[in-house]
Amino acid sequence: MYFIIIAVIVALDQLTKFLIRANFDLNSSIPLMDGILHITYIHNSGAAFSIFQNKTAFLIAMQVIVIAIVLVYLIARRKKDHWCLLVSISLIAAGGIGNLIDRTVNGYVVDFLQLPHWPIFNVADISVCTGCGLLVFYMFFIDSKRSGDKKPVRGGSNDIDRSEE
Repeated sequence: MYFIIIAVIVALDQLTKFLIRANFDLNSSIPLMDGILHITYIHNSGAAFSIFQNKTAFLIAMQVIVIAIVLVYLIARRKKDHWCLLVSISLIAAGGIGNLIDRTVNGYVVDFLQLPHWPIFNVADISVCTGCGLLVFYMFFIDSKRSGDKKPVRGGSNDIDRSEE
């Protein structure tokens, strides 16, 4: 299931970027909902919020390392960990892969969704941000409850029960 999530998001990301490249001139913009949402086609040679501009080799190397670690973790833990954690990791991986494809093939990432007071972004960015938000939710609301259910820690003559803290 988790690899299907990744495949669908990467396909949607690449399809939307293809449609933007095919139908818009670079730096052109049209309002979908005036003052709220514009389609604005740009090339981003950096990472999120345009950091690390023109550091393509560094960004590719970092993305490959992070995505490899995430995919290995997903394969190893797919039947052991909570679904919320695995979905969040899948969303992060999918976004990373979508932008890695652009960066590797083109040397830049196609961004096109523009909201007021926010950097221009794409479907892959939405996936990464949603995955990070879900991961935070998991850590604060699911994992913290699961941690409280663990057995007491045995420390010699002083037994410590962490579930009562």
